[in-house]
Amino acid sequence: MPPIEKHEFQAEVKQLLDIVIHSLYTDKEIFIRELISNASDALEKLRHIQITEQEIVDENLDLEINITTDDKAGTFTIQDFGVGMKRAELVQNLGTIAHSDSKAFLEAIKKEGGTNENLIGQFGVGFYSVFMVAKEVKVYTQSWEKGVEGACWTSDGSGAYTLEEATDQRRGCKMVVSLKDEHKNFANAESVKHIIQRYSSFVPFPIHLNGERVNTVKALWLQNKSEIKEEEYKEFYKFQSNAYDEPRTWLHFSADAPLTINALLFVPDQNSERLGFTGRMESSVALHCRKVLIEAQPKNLLPEWLRFLKGVVDSADLPLNISRETIQDSPLIQKLNRLLTKRFLKHLEELSQKAPQDYEAFWQQFGVFLQEGIVTDFNHREQLGKLLRFESSLNEKGQLTSLLDYVSRMPSEQKDIYYLFGQNRETIEAGPYLEPFKARNIEVIFFYEPIGEFVMNHLAEFEGKKLISGDQKEIDLEDVATESSEEQLPQEDVEGLSTWIKESLGERVDKVEASKRLVDSPAVVLNSGAISASMQRMMRVMNPDTNTPDLPAVTLEINTRHPLIKNLSEQYKSKPELAQLVLDQIFDNTLIAAGLMENPKPMINRVYKILETVTQ
Repeated sequence: MPPIEKHEFQAEVKQLLDIVIHSLYTDKEIFIRELISNASDALEKLRHIQITEQEIVDENLDLEINITTDDKAGTFTIQDFGVGMKRAELVQNLGTIAHSDSKAFLEAIKKEGGTNENLIGQFGVGFYSVFMVAKEVKVYTQSWEKGVEGACWTSDGSGAYTLEEATDQRRGCKMVVSLKDEHKNFANAESVKHIIQRYSSFVPFPIHLNGERVNTVKALWLQNKSEIKEEEYKEFYKFQSNAYDEPRTWLHFSADAPLTINALLFVPDQNSERLGFTGRMESSVALHCRKVLIEAQPKNLLPEWLRFLKGVVDSADLPLNISRETIQDSPLIQKLNRLLTKRFLKHLEELSQKAPQDYEAFWQQFGVFLQEGIVTDFNHREQLGKLLRFESSLNEKGQLTSLLDYVSRMPSEQKDIYYLFGQNRETIEAGPYLEPFKARNIEVIFFYEPIGEFVMNHLAEFEGKKLISGDQKEIDLEDVATESSEEQLPQEDVEGLSTWIKESLGERVDKVEASKRLVDSPAVVLNSGAISASMQRMMRVMNPDTNTPDLPAVTLEINTRHPLIKNLSEQYKSKPELAQLVLDQIFDNTLIAAGLMENPKPMINRVYKILETVTQ
């Protein structure tokens, strides 16, 4: 038997080994992923060799990976029946890190700072991750070629290794890892099973752990859609997302640019943020490379507003950093982000057309995320605008419509799209702001959630039509006349009353004008500044415990046909005290209608005083 040969690593290789062991990887459990990936590569090579070669050692061996753990001995053993290695290949592949160009590799690491380097993973250093947890590693190997002796490579990772002959070895490699005392948890079968299922569930070869197969789920995203049953999609969702519900919808697609990718994205049944169970959701779309998990929750793969999605994105072309823990190409991630987002929004658009009831059910749960996208994501704002759903003044309560539908119903003379925000439909319909539109048969969009105002402000326009809040002063409705049996106050009386109102309310109002919009209400406050009344209302709803800006001066419009305003015109001269009380009450009522009343106590006291006066 040939003697045991001892070999020393070169100086730069020792440095590299130290970096790999102490600095390269974030999580020590990664070594299991790396060893399984290497074993899978060896089996894949053997599968190709079987096509061209007739004589192969142990030709009847199954192409599989076997892992055994011994928590008493503190060992982790992995064996594959792949191509194996010759003695010289052991020296080349295990005795030299990045044997193709170790000096260049070391220089690149130094240049990048030494930890989590932004280098393409082409140097073959994954095997050495085992020394993060091992006090000794033995690699027994037998080449696929007949007539070649087996060999054993042994090292403790300190800078040297030994080579000796190994007999009675099966084809492939068997690695026995003697674990350091502080890392003997990797000899625990349950811990190892969890790690395998996390990182390597979709390796294309069977993985057995202590005799039990642990990767039983197919990489569904790589299969042809026509060959997958609906139930298989649902079961995969439950496995991949660790979920018990069933997905509402899913998108399965592949693309060739900007690089080859395969994706399978799921929408869960419920919005957990809405339910308040888990707080803010975290993206659960995992990034894979060649079926091996790279990142379970990669940053920026999808925009933040799509954080409710679950699933898998896989590419064999990902430019990974050397540790294969993160993708290194930020511009490429941005392209992936845009591609995935665009395809998912297209999927939602198709769903809304083919199955509108299913889309509306999706909207009820996840519409808030799409609205968040309109506010935060300029690149997809137009596409998201088409997916908005809301009630409107022309539809029954509970019936949703879209901006596309709204535009299709607009009369030719209408130039803008109008919306109103309120706590509910009844509040909006009972308020003064809907009156001018209802009288003119103009459709108005209703929003009940505070984010609606932000959405409309950021969307700004749709199909060339401006989006305008119905409580804005600058709304031109003069072209459409309204009918009323009541006569208006004479212009002279209007001017006198407006002057008195402005003097009486002082800085609380910017202007007092005769209204061209009101039909049934006596008065309304309109905003002519940057912050609309509904926006101020929303700020108060969203921040009830903080100091919001003081209410800016508003325009008060009075309905000069309304009996109350006519009576006020007579009383402000003859009964100034009562007229002042009535005016203050009218103004407070308009603030209530606008949702801007902060302290109702003075108003309540005033009502009692008015009642006391009129009952004398």
